[in-house]
Amino acid sequence: MSAGAGSLQPWRWIGVPMLQAMVLTVAFATPLRLFGLQLPEPVFAMWPVFAWAMIRPAILGPFAVLILGLFLDLFWGATVGLWSVSLLVAYGCVLGTRSMMLGQAGVVLWAWYAAVTGIALCSAYLITLSRVDTAAYLPSVIWQYLATILLYPLSHRLIERFEDADVRFR
Repeated sequence: MSAGAGSLQPWRWIGVPMLQAMVLTVAFATPLRLFGLQLPEPVFAMWPVFAWAMIRPAILGPFAVLILGLFLDLFWGATVGLWSVSLLVAYGCVLGTRSMMLGQAGVVLWAWYAAVTGIALCSAYLITLSRVDTAAYLPSVIWQYLATILLYPLSHRLIERFEDADVRFR
């Protein structure tokens, strides 16, 4: 087995990004203020969710998305299933449009990532609205969206690393 093939092991393209997203979520949730401003709280789970659907539609992806969503629900104190459903909706959207996205330029993929992130946050917003009969503060949701779409380079890097390791892409 070559060195490139070894990097295709599931723990490297699913396990490590999942742990990175969890650690970043916890780190950015610390009550630290810089110049009177609180750190943004993007949905760090979006970048691996997008990449997993683009990389290799496999059975492990949806289970990893479910685990990440449950982690977010428990960490943020949300209704159990809120982020799992929202992230699975995003995963399904990427999976459904994957054939159109393959081979596109990075800017096009970034726009697609932004659209899918918007769909995930809209899903979470609507589920929250229907569950507690109170809308989330819309400017906060917009800031969270903007902070989350800035994470696309992490997703792009994961996709490129996978393509570099997979001999089928050469």
